[in-house]
Amino acid sequence: MANKAILAGASGLIGSALLEILLQQSDYNEVLVLVRKKLPFHHPKLTQLEVNFDELGKYSSQISGHALFCCLGSTRKKTPKLDDYAKVDFDYPLQLAEMALANGMEQYHLVSALGANKDSANFYSKMKGETEDAIKLVGLPCLHIYQPSLLIGDRKEKRVGEKAFIIIMNFINPLLIGKLKKYRSIAAKTVAMTMFKNSLKTEKGIFIYPSDKII
Repeated sequence: MANKAILAGASGLIGSALLEILLQQSDYNEVLVLVRKKLPFHHPKLTQLEVNFDELGKYSSQISGHALFCCLGSTRKKTPKLDDYAKVDFDYPLQLAEMALANGMEQYHLVSALGANKDSANFYSKMKGETEDAIKLVGLPCLHIYQPSLLIGDRKEKRVGEKAFIIIMNFINPLLIGKLKKYRSIAAKTVAMTMFKNSLKTEKGIFIYPSDKII
């Protein structure tokens, strides 16, 4: 299959897992990653485009292919200024969606979060919900939105509090059944594999996957 995939957020937990899958599988013969700084490895299928995300419009002509995977996201620790946080979680994903539509891309895959809701009192959940709603209005032929719960995986940075919570969740997960199942922690690799598999489908429309539906 002569397809090209574009990935934004390749250095993150889900993005790095997804990049590995895209490079390993034969369904894509080219993978373009949008990075602030080049990743320290090479692959015959991999093209790295260093971009200034504040000037995404300069690279619009290169945002073309079959599927765009947006795994961008930040934390309040990394971006304590709310305006900067909004750029990463709202502005950049929306701009990429608009460019994907303008260049005729068939699919857009967005990593959001469980609980995303524009009416939420929680800033993080509210921002995620606003991003989802804005991208839905872009008019993409196929939009997949993933809402994972607490992610499990090997992060590059240390998050002591999160690691402790993951240990606790390992005991709690079996108790979360029925409607509570969506709150179970989930492996980043599971999210990444679901994104990849969904990109091979041909259905059109908007598809939303709460954490317990990401399988």
